[in-house]
Amino acid sequence: MLNNFLGKIESREAVIGVLGLGYVGLPLLVEFSKAGFRTIGFDIDAEKGRLLKQGKSYIKHISEDRIKDVLNTGKFEFYSDFNYASKCDAVIICVPTPLTKQREPDMTYIVDSAEALAPFVRKDQLYCLESTTYPGTTDEVLKPILEKGGLKAGVDFYLAFSPEREDPNNKDFSTSTIPKVVGGYCKSSLEAAQAMYNTVICKTVPVSSTAAAEATKLMENIFRCINIAMVNELKIIFDKMGIDIWEVINAAKTKPFGFMPFYPGPGLGGHCIPIDPFYLTWKAREFDYPTKFIELAGEINSAMPRYVVEKTLNALNDRKKTLNGAKVLIVGLAYKKNVDDIRESPSFKLWELLEEKGAIVDYYDPYCHEVRDTRHYPQYAKKKSIPGIEDISDYDAVVISTDHDCIDFDKIQKNAGLVIDTRNAVKISSNVIKA
Repeated sequence: MLNNFLGKIESREAVIGVLGLGYVGLPLLVEFSKAGFRTIGFDIDAEKGRLLKQGKSYIKHISEDRIKDVLNTGKFEFYSDFNYASKCDAVIICVPTPLTKQREPDMTYIVDSAEALAPFVRKDQLYCLESTTYPGTTDEVLKPILEKGGLKAGVDFYLAFSPEREDPNNKDFSTSTIPKVVGGYCKSSLEAAQAMYNTVICKTVPVSSTAAAEATKLMENIFRCINIAMVNELKIIFDKMGIDIWEVINAAKTKPFGFMPFYPGPGLGGHCIPIDPFYLTWKAREFDYPTKFIELAGEINSAMPRYVVEKTLNALNDRKKTLNGAKVLIVGLAYKKNVDDIRESPSFKLWELLEEKGAIVDYYDPYCHEVRDTRHYPQYAKKKSIPGIEDISDYDAVVISTDHDCIDFDKIQKNAGLVIDTRNAVKISSNVIKA
C-alpha cells in the first residue's frame, strides 16, 4: 500500500487537497501546484474560490501572478463541498485553532473539518494536520473521527502532523525554504508525509511522533512569547528610569554571542504567539503541573495595550487635554509591519480601550482599507481606514501601533500634535511619547 502512495507522489500523479485556504493553506497549495501536482482547495468561504478562479489573491504577500500560475496548470479545483475529498490522495488540514473566552483550546474547526472529511476517508490516503495545537490532538481528537467509517490509521490510511511555519511577507524565508517538522502516527505515516512534503520543501525534519511535532511548534512560539514579554516588561521599567529600551536593545545586540534581540510593542498579534502558549497551559493541567513562565508572559503581553492607553491619557493630561472626547488616530491595524493580517492584532484592543475612555477613534492602514469580520471585535467590522495622513492635525493624539515601511512617519511626526510611538518609528522629540 505504501509503495503505491509513494509512487504516486514521485510521479506527481497524486492529488493533493488543502483544507483551509488562509495564510497557511493558500501558499502551501501554490507550492504543490508549482511542483506539478493536481491540487484541490477546500474552504467554506466560497468567496475565496470565486477570487482564485478569477486569478485574484486575497492575501497581500501572495501575488496574483502566483495565483494565475496555479490556474494556468489546468490542474486546480476549488470546492466548498468536502465530498470531493475522496478524489484526493492526501488532504492537508490548515484550519484555525483559536481560544475560547475562558482561554482554553477551541477545537471546533478541527473537529468540524474531521467530521466533514470522515465519510470520504479511503484506503491509501494521507491526512496531515498543520493547525497549531496541544500535544495529543492528532491521535486523540483527529484520529477517532477519521476512523468512524471503519478504516484504521496506520493500517488503511496514513496520519501525520506537520506544524505550519508561515511568516507572512518574510523576505528571507518562504513556505518552500523553511525546514518542515513532520511527525507520523506510525512509521509508514511518517514516510508518506515526508515523501509528500519533500517534493515542495527544502528539508523535512522527522520526529518520533505526532505529539513531538505538535510540541515543537508550541516550543517555538512559547520561546518568542516569553522573550517578548521580557522586553515589554523591561520597556516599562526602563521608561520609569528615563532609559530608552530601543537604545539598550541596539547596544546589546552588538554582542556576537549569547544574545538574541526581541522587540517590545503594543501587545502581541497574529494567530500564533498570543494563542498557542495557552494550548500547552491547558494541556499541562492534565498532568497537574503549573506553567508559571507561560502564564506570566501572557499576563505581561496582554497588559501592554492598557499601558499604551495609560501613556496616551497621561500625555494628553500633560497638555491640559482629556482622553474623554479626544480624537485619536491609530496608525496600523495589521498585527505586524508590511502585511494585511489583522488576526489577534493588539490595535483592536487599543481601539476598544480608547473608546471605553471616551475617545473618538479612527484608524489608518494602507493594507487594511476595511475591517474584516473578527471573532472578538465584531463591532469594528466594515469600519474603513482614513484615506491618508496628509491632514492629521485635527487629531489630539496619533498612536503608532504598526510600522509599515510604506508609511511616511516623518510626515506624521511633523504634522501631528502628539505622537504615541509603540514601535520606535519616529525620533524622540517634544511631541513624541514612547510607549
